[in-house]
Amino acid sequence: MEFTTRKEALDFGLSFENTYYDTPFRDTNWQLIRVKGTKKAFLWTYEVDGVIHLNVKASRDAIYFWREIYKSVVPGYHQDKEHWNTIILDGTIPAADIKRMIAESYDLVTDSPTKRIYEAVKKIPRGRVATYGRVAELAGNPKMQRAVGNALHKNPDPDNIPCYRVVNSKGELAGAFAFGGADVQADLLRADGIEVVDGKVDLTKYGF
Repeated sequence: MEFTTRKEALDFGLSFENTYYDTPFRDTNWQLIRVKGTKKAFLWTYEVDGVIHLNVKASRDAIYFWREIYKSVVPGYHQDKEHWNTIILDGTIPAADIKRMIAESYDLVTDSPTKRIYEAVKKIPRGRVATYGRVAELAGNPKMQRAVGNALHKNPDPDNIPCYRVVNSKGELAGAFAFGGADVQADLLRADGIEVVDGKVDLTKYGF
């Protein structure tokens, strides 16, 4: 199945959550798909000599992989060539791989430390706790422990992001203000089957 038109690319880009179409320049040849909120573009489309070109972001591991297997994937035109590729829609690249590259670009552009922190916290299973440092490690940067604390205090979805399962490096629970009451975090942990003694959890027994 071929994937060679601008409409196919734009329609696929708009299929992702919280995206919108934009023509930011006087030259309407440049048509983009952006992410709402951040306004970051993950898909750039433009025509060169009658052929549609796409600029997409790629991970460090994937960027050279795609260039090596397809002659029609080249360093990003007018963008950082260490992070962006240009896909030339000349009919030589399977539609499935074009979609994979666009999807990866979307994932990279929408990624953020806060998002990664929340995803890391979701991995803490019932009956276990993780330290701020462990969450930072799971989120890809062991040095952002302070960012973990800030993100958890702004938790937008406590029902699905169990921040009560996060404790400090000594196994100590957060202050009463964090959960709206002195015993709230302890009660939530006990409901998970975790023993809390004097405001602490035994990390050797319950650590994730």
